[in-house]
Amino acid sequence: MLEQEKTGLIIIDVQGKLARIVHNSEKLAVNLAKLIRGCQILSIPIIWAEQNPKGLGSTIPELEKLLIHQKPIEKYSFNALDNEVFKQTVIDSGRKQWLICGIESHICVYQTATGLLSNSFEVEIVADCISSRSAESIEIALQKLQQKGASVTNIEMCLYELVKDSRRDIFKEILTLIK
Repeated sequence: MLEQEKTGLIIIDVQGKLARIVHNSEKLAVNLAKLIRGCQILSIPIIWAEQNPKGLGSTIPELEKLLIHQKPIEKYSFNALDNEVFKQTVIDSGRKQWLICGIESHICVYQTATGLLSNSFEVEIVADCISSRSAESIEIALQKLQQKGASVTNIEMCLYELVKDSRRDIFKEILTLIK
């Protein structure tokens, strides 16, 4: 079960032209914005990575504008944990549970999630907030990640799990966001 004080969000490589050609790209952008906003309402720390931004471009504007109070961590390895700044940011957060979202499911999302798992973190892949160029690649990534010990969730499930109780003040904000 996710716990608000133990959970963080990692956003992987939602950049440039690639973000516009992945499977269900428009829905992905809408879902990612909801997830980011929900985590911000819940004061969940967000770590944001960009793969080779000079080559792939920067994060899509609709997400970048939500993340204005922080900077992305530039990386070149597919597993973001191979980047020392990224890894240290994860460790310094003190969080043990990580929600993972972004692209591409079968490459950077997969390798970063397995890197987290091998470092004894709990990983939940937000299935409606990941994508690849093909739907088949998404399914393969989800299957392999589950075999390796990652859990699968969706926006509504993880946010409600983090809120826990409809009497909390923030519940109405989360409800409005989801509906």
